[in-house]
Amino acid sequence: MSENTAAVPATAPTVATPPPGVVVVHADLWCSFAHLAVHRLHATRARLGLTERVSFDLRAFPLELLNDAPSPRPGTDSEVARMASLEPAAGWQLWQAKDWLYPSTTLPALEAVLAAKEQSLRASELLDLGLRRAFWAESRCVSNRRVILDVAKETGGVDVAELEAALDDGRARRALADQTALSRTDAVRCSPHLFLPDGTDVANPGVEVSWEGAYGVGWPVVTGDDPRVYEDILLRAAA
Repeated sequence: MSENTAAVPATAPTVATPPPGVVVVHADLWCSFAHLAVHRLHATRARLGLTERVSFDLRAFPLELLNDAPSPRPGTDSEVARMASLEPAAGWQLWQAKDWLYPSTTLPALEAVLAAKEQSLRASELLDLGLRRAFWAESRCVSNRRVILDVAKETGGVDVAELEAALDDGRARRALADQTALSRTDAVRCSPHLFLPDGTDVANPGVEVSWEGAYGVGWPVVTGDDPRVYEDILLRAAA
């Protein structure tokens, strides 16, 4: 779970309650806990037959801006084996590509996910899920524009030409900046943090974790995991 360690502004914005049938998900692509959560949201929604009734509104929680530094690769590497044991089907592997292809930023990918929302929440969901798998399971450089557009094409649900135009004119960059500002407040505590139509919110659903040693040096210790919470989350969102 990647927490907000940035200074909190004096006047802090709040998270608007989503409409019925929508779950707002604040998360970063670099976050293994978010990869786990997003996979479980998609898998549980499909199993419950709620794909047409519940949508996911992906929001950015850009750790590199909150921490004023890119995410350290030793940190993400240390999380793979432990998180993969909780949910192997999400797709995981230690980085397999050349070292210089390891992403130095997730901002272009986060911006692309926000830009895809102009097409539909479904397009944004598919791109977000595809980019997470591209990084965690396929060792692809999600910092790179060509990779982002290739993943968009592979989803089959994103208008790639429209997405490319949105990236050219930066139309989602304001939303990324606004969500970064929100991420600096106590309103959003970590990646992932979910907000439901009934006004409730859940940070890092179902998972209790601590760390042995400093981040990037030690490793996560998961002391509790209850994936059943996703059924409750989705049924409440659909109500």
